[in-house]
Amino acid sequence: MAENNSNSKMSRRKFIKNSGYVAGGAIGGGLLGTLITTNVTNNESQTASNSTDGGSSQTNFNKALMYFSRQEDFNILSAATERIFPEDDNGPGAIELGVPYFIDHQLAGAYGHNDKEYMQGPFFEGSDFQGYQTRLKRHEVFDVGIRALEKQSQKDFDASFVDLEGEQQDEILQKFQDGEVDLKGVTATTFFELLRSATIEGAYSDPLYGGNENMAAWKMKEYPGSQMSYLDEIEKDEFIEKEPRALRAHISS
Repeated sequence: MAENNSNSKMSRRKFIKNSGYVAGGAIGGGLLGTLITTNVTNNESQTASNSTDGGSSQTNFNKALMYFSRQEDFNILSAATERIFPEDDNGPGAIELGVPYFIDHQLAGAYGHNDKEYMQGPFFEGSDFQGYQTRLKRHEVFDVGIRALEKQSQKDFDASFVDLEGEQQDEILQKFQDGEVDLKGVTATTFFELLRSATIEGAYSDPLYGGNENMAAWKMKEYPGSQMSYLDEIEKDEFIEKEPRALRAHISS
């Protein structure tokens, strides 16, 4: 912001800089304009903080639902991802890493709506080893699967999925993995495989996309993240530990 401008007009360079901080949060939700407007009104110190640590300090614009309109569905998704990628002595689990938000954002965008994928008939019944075999789009598969998780939980334990003990949640998820639950339009195994894949992807993605908060999953793997160059280390024989860097760290100041 030009300090000597009484109208507080923003320069083109400053606008582009601030826009970059929030572009990842709008990966599929169509909220880019709203996020930019909100972000540029924050003070410079907060913006700079978000740009260097993966976007988790203070205001994290990725922590906003873009797809789920029912909080209970999002809570069930969160509980399921935590059983797939649980917190342990090595580090945080899916919830702390922000994986549920990563999946929410993906379902709101091209991934969830199967953009640029052939989704027309004729449809034939496939087998699970053939992978994605359903006329449902991915966001619809998640809708059906999440509701089925809750229904199966009520049937088996007379309680909501989010209120079950971890072992009970595992038992429900195992039934889905083994294809023992009937779902409309898709097999339970297909839903489980999509859920597991999305959970792992969210855990290890760049924080720009909503998961891997504070790059904690990268740190557990000693993965360096997005480094600009390895020229100084490529000829060395010993293992080199490097602090991971997120894509936001490369935004020019």
